Amino acid sequence: MNRKQFAILLVLVVVIGALGLVLSRHEKFKPTTGSVGKKLLGDFPVNDVAHFSINHGTNVVNLVKKDELWRVRERGDYPANYNEISDVLLKLRDLKIVQTEQVGASQLPRLELTQGTATDSGTLVEFRDAGGKAIRTLLLGKKQTRKSNQPSPFGGQDEGFPVGRWVKVGDAKDVALISEPLSNIEPKPEQWLNKDFFKVERVRSIAVDFPNATNSWKLTRETESAEWKLSNIKTNEQLDSGTVSSVSNPLSSPTFNDVLASNAPPETTGLDKPTVATLETFDNFTCTVKVGKKSDDNYFLTMTLNADLPKARTPGKDEKPEDKAKLDKEFQDKQK
Repeated sequence: MNRKQFAILLVLVVVIGALGLVLSRHEKFKPTTGSVGKKLLGDFPVNDVAHFSINHGTNVVNLVKKDELWRVRERGDYPANYNEISDVLLKLRDLKIVQTEQVGASQLPRLELTQGTATDSGTLVEFRDAGGKAIRTLLLGKKQTRKSNQPSPFGGQDEGFPVGRWVKVGDAKDVALISEPLSNIEPKPEQWLNKDFFKVERVRSIAVDFPNATNSWKLTRETESAEWKLSNIKTNEQLDSGTVSSVSNPLSSPTFNDVLASNAPPETTGLDKPTVATLETFDNFTCTVKVGKKSDDNYFLTMTLNADLPKARTPGKDEKPEDKAKLDKEFQDKQK
């Protein structure tokens, strides 16, 4: 065999090998088109869903409808964010398939479409009705990314941004690609909590009691437009108006990061010796906040809210009879 014949033979070997690789890969990933454009979950009855669970590895969250209210089981049935749950259910109801593939079992880990605790396992999402019957099961796999044409402001390699995701519905043989990464479906209980918290408005007095009593103080005012006065102020002391202005509307829009799943020992949270803030309003609400230890950038706290509302309206001195019905209705609406 001369050099020319050997070269031709070598080229043929390379070509045949490449074809074999392509055919082998084709056997494992076979494109199908029958389901493209159809809804991922078919006729998904979102109104029947009463239990929505997310499981990835050892992390799990159960969102359960209880007493007509969505709750987070892993947080002691604390109310869940209804809008967040509703948005996810409606999005999944309308999701359509962009691409489908017949994938061999050995190739599922590449798409992160296996169940288990491995790093390449998928996120299992299950939907059940009020009786516990399974409605749909969805396995979320690897996200599809697209590289940006803009250079990264932080330098380094552009890893792209998510534009889609590989998923597997129930026991389907095919896997599907959707044009939605579903990045917010994660087994993080704190993410699903209803973060609407109490609101304190029209504050009349603020009292803060520290474990060290010498640091305690109280501010009061006669009307909303009046100046704050410091109780028990000494003759040689003067109230700092700049500091006081920052507490004129305390806790007008508070929120929180997480809820303890169970009652932790008070000495662990510092709530055995808390700093206590008591806020009274012109509407006769009393908000008591107990603040414990600092944990990272957060504080443990508990809150109680009470109200002493008048049962009847006191008519004005010069009130006209024709105004009484209107004013009584306004009073009742406000009380409600």
